[in-house]
Parts: sequence; C-alpha cells; structure tokens
Amino acid sequence: MKTFAGIEKQYANKDTAKIYLQSIPYDGTSTWGKGADKGFVAFMNAAENMELYDIETDTEVYKQGIYLLEEAPKFLTPEQMFDYTYKNTKKLLFDNKFLTFFGGEHSISIGLIKAHYEYFDDLTVLQIDAHADLRPNYNGTPYNHACALYDASKNCNLVQFGIRSMDVSEKDNMNYNNVFFADEVNYDNSWEENALDAMTENVYITFDLDAFDPSIMPATGTPEPGGLDWYQATNFLQSVFESKNVVGFDIVELAPIEGHHASQFLAAKLYYKMLSYKFA
Repeated sequence: MKTFAGIEKQYANKDTAKIYLQSIPYDGTSTWGKGADKGFVAFMNAAENMELYDIETDTEVYKQGIYLLEEAPKFLTPEQMFDYTYKNTKKLLFDNKFLTFFGGEHSISIGLIKAHYEYFDDLTVLQIDAHADLRPNYNGTPYNHACALYDASKNCNLVQFGIRSMDVSEKDNMNYNNVFFADEVNYDNSWEENALDAMTENVYITFDLDAFDPSIMPATGTPEPGGLDWYQATNFLQSVFESKNVVGFDIVELAPIEGHHASQFLAAKLYYKMLSYKFA
C-alpha cells in the first residue's frame, strides 16, 4: 500500500484520515510545455524524501491522516475530464474530509471548483497563478486550461493573486478590485490586507505552480518571469489559513524536468505546508 510521503499505514486509513488526496493527471489541453500528467509521480517521490516535522507550525500534520484516493481515470476529451471531476468531487464532499487534489493541468480545477461553490455557501475561490485563465472558451472547449477560472468568475467570489500574463480579451471578465497583480505584491505593502478583505469566510484555493518565479519553479508548462518567491507565497497562505475557513485546495501544473528535483520538492513542501497551516 503506497502512502503519501511513506507515512505509516495507521495514518493513511480512509475512515480515520481527515485529509483526502487525489491525483488527476490530465494534460489534454495544454498548449506549450507538456508533462503535467507526470507531475503527481514526481511529487510523490519528492514527498518521500521530505522531513515531516514542520518547524514553523511545530506540527507533524501527517498524523491527522492523509488518505490517497484512487487516481482519476484517463480521459479522451476535456468534457469527459470535467464531467468526472465535477461529479466525483460532489460525492467526496459528503465524506466530510478536507479534500486536496494534485494535477495535471489547470483545467482540472473547473469541476473541482464548481462542486465546491455549489456545496459551500458564499465561497471565495483564491487563485494563485501567473495567468488570468479567464477565457470563456479556448481551442473549441470551455474546459481548456486557459478557461480554468472563467466559470468561477461568474458564479462565486474570485480573488486572483500573482497574475502577470493575460490576453486582452480577458479584461472583460476580470474584477479588478479582486485582482492582485505580481508587480503590486512587490511594490505595494497594503496588498495582503486588501486581498484578505476581498475574501468571504469560506475559501477554496487553486494554486498553479507557475505563480512562482521560474528561478525556483522552472518545471511548469508556461513559466513566466517576475513571479513569487517562497516566502511571499507561504506568508500569504499562512494569513489566509489563519483568518479564513479554507475548505479545500488543488495544486496544478507541475511538469517535471528530467534530472531536476528542486521543483517537485518545492511542490511537495508547498502541499505539506498548506496542510500544516490548515491543521496547526
């Protein structure tokens, strides 16, 4: 029985674990760098080499229990992917666990988010990302990675953080009061308070790893210069977890580079750090 980070089976039991983790290794609509379908394997290998004591929170969060769900099946179309992720997540929400997901490309988040905003009242979706992802349709489907947050923008409170790349057409779908561009994060000290004020009590986080600067996260499909550093991201996440009720999250767009281990180790640490903030 494989477990997250090689934890003992007693902490990986479905009935007693507080946390579910599912791999959704879909990479069917990515338009440049491929490989996000291999991200979970690299993430899991890195996690097995990670210390499980978190210094910052003085916790060993794995003892809350992390259960690995069955991996999502292979999909022939983005429509199949959306149908599965949406319906499966709706069912999982009734298990009363803290749901976490690992991609795959960012299109997997569309169904995850829809299931969450239908389940939780007055939900905020916090998107941490380099790209706006607000196209209503791209390459013939609304379930493309470039459309990952369009549905959320129309159906719940969307807060976007770290954005530094978008198409001009996406301006019409953007609520600029809820967008915190990457250059603001570097030069405006008031952004964090304003971002927290823009969120409702219940928050779902979708974290695209290209939000990080490619100097520390090159292993992603579309690395954009000018991204976040580790402490910018984690300090903000800590504030979100402390002040809001984070109801679940996904991490997407890890596309491993052969012989380069730092990116998947960062992804594993990020996942574990987010759990540590949640259960501290």
